[in-house]
Amino acid sequence: MNDKRTPGDAFRPSTRSNVHPFVAMDVLALANEREAAGERVIHMEVGQPMAPLPNAAREAAESGLAADNLRYTDALGIGVLRRRIARHYADAFGVEVDPVRVAITVGSSGAFTLTFLAAFNPGDRVAISSPGYPAYRNILKALGLEVVEIELSSRDAPNITPKQLEAAHAEAPLAGVIVASPANPTGSMLAPEELAALVETAEALGIRFISDEIYHGLTYARPAATAAAVSPESIVVNSFSKYYCMAGWRVGWLVLPETLVRPIERLAQNLFLSPPDLSQRAALGVMDATDELEAIKSGYAKSRTLLLERLEPLGFEDAYPVDGAFYYYASIRRFANDSSEFARRMLLETGVAATPGLDFDLLRGQGTIRFSFAGDPAEIAEAVERLENWLG
Repeated sequence: MNDKRTPGDAFRPSTRSNVHPFVAMDVLALANEREAAGERVIHMEVGQPMAPLPNAAREAAESGLAADNLRYTDALGIGVLRRRIARHYADAFGVEVDPVRVAITVGSSGAFTLTFLAAFNPGDRVAISSPGYPAYRNILKALGLEVVEIELSSRDAPNITPKQLEAAHAEAPLAGVIVASPANPTGSMLAPEELAALVETAEALGIRFISDEIYHGLTYARPAATAAAVSPESIVVNSFSKYYCMAGWRVGWLVLPETLVRPIERLAQNLFLSPPDLSQRAALGVMDATDELEAIKSGYAKSRTLLLERLEPLGFEDAYPVDGAFYYYASIRRFANDSSEFARRMLLETGVAATPGLDFDLLRGQGTIRFSFAGDPAEIAEAVERLENWLG
């Protein structure tokens, strides 16, 4: 009997790891290489605030370090932070949230992983938008779930509609849908009545509604609505990475239906033990740093106006509405049909790093690009000047 396998056969990577790369991180790696070689790069590829950590968060972290008592916390996070987040929903939205339903997570990435594991079974179908955040697709696929991409038709219809959700469910039953407002990469937002209609449609069809609200606070004309105000059965994901400028601290949160609290807790105990103690202390402090955070947002608003005024005349056409977040997502068809190659040339020839649309839309992303304007407004202005000199 000769059924021996070679090490090459036996030690192959799992099929679950066969997901698309997160292209924004690949661009960041190339940009870092250019910087290491002495080139000055303007980073518009990764969606992370470049502003320093707000003072209140820094002071809370320093106090935690001085106390020298950092430990594992409860798997769902420290109680004082969970209560503070619950109070945020009362203050901002007039919604009463029991702190028991709040779970602190290792960033929003940890929140999504826990949610998908607790809410869905292998093989379940979960709908996302296209264009949309690529990690949804990749985490779902790695967990053995079937991804159903609902194409957003144009910048004039930038959000999933109840009709589209019903149509996708009619093809084969959906177990869940993920909706972001404000959205990455488009910056589009759902009006309160639109969000309510989607939540109600999903629940009527027996579809779990997951609301990605990590860009809450970063809106420019009207505040964002929360699914927590529509139904306690919605799952709300948020994070301290964006509005609160704590991307590297890896701390986020969930607002859960009561039936998922204990399942999420069991999973968190085994997968993560607990969120980082120090990060939670800093997060508690940053929630009272409103003045600093709003000043940072005013810089985003300035950059947003600049990009809206100057990129479309330059040839970046068919941009989605930038209602929130800090992204400008537009067509490059006037210049090229390969967004990956276009982004590479742009970085090498201008020192401006941006993310190819293929990250967000596997079908049409070769014709689009995303610029993040989360950096210093002066650098964003310099980037626009570089692009004008390059393309003009």
